Amino acid sequence: MAPKVTKAKKEKGEKAPKYYPADDIPVKAPSEREAASRGVAKLRKSITPGTVVILLAGRFRGRRVVVLKQLASGLLLVTGPYQVNGIPLRRVNQAYVIATSTKVDVSGVDTAKFVDSYFGKAKAGKKDKKSAEEMFEEAKATPEVSAERKADQAAVDAALMKSLKEPLMAKYLKARFSLSKADKPHLMKF
Repeated sequence: MAPKVTKAKKEKGEKAPKYYPADDIPVKAPSEREAASRGVAKLRKSITPGTVVILLAGRFRGRRVVVLKQLASGLLLVTGPYQVNGIPLRRVNQAYVIATSTKVDVSGVDTAKFVDSYFGKAKAGKKDKKSAEEMFEEAKATPEVSAERKADQAAVDAALMKSLKEPLMAKYLKARFSLSKADKPHLMKF
């Protein structure tokens, strides 16, 4: 036996919802974790402008850099300085650094120009299909650093080098950080 189908259901073709929400359902308050995940990461107490930090990931892992400021996105603006250890101005997530107790005076560095958009890559338009030869030619071309970026790096380095008067500080920033088998990082004081 087939179930009876009424004319109203045939004409509409839609089912009535099984649940109707009540008007007095309270809105769920976000937990602390949810609220924190929406905004900018809070800067750790151990990281302040001028703190020397050790990078833990990326191309320059194990290298020491100087923190200049926290950007609007929550990332840290750091530099080597490039003149000392070859690390340019870059953005770094604070989760991937170890803060040391060493400080450098960065009051003379003008960081107003450096925002997140300064570091973004230019978006390329849609490309047409290319032959294999054209693809390999593009892969060989290395991106050039603009003269503006080189000038910005030189200005920041010049301001930082004034505060690096001690010859040991330059050697400290140039030295790599690594752990050996017997080292216990949880017991170390950086």
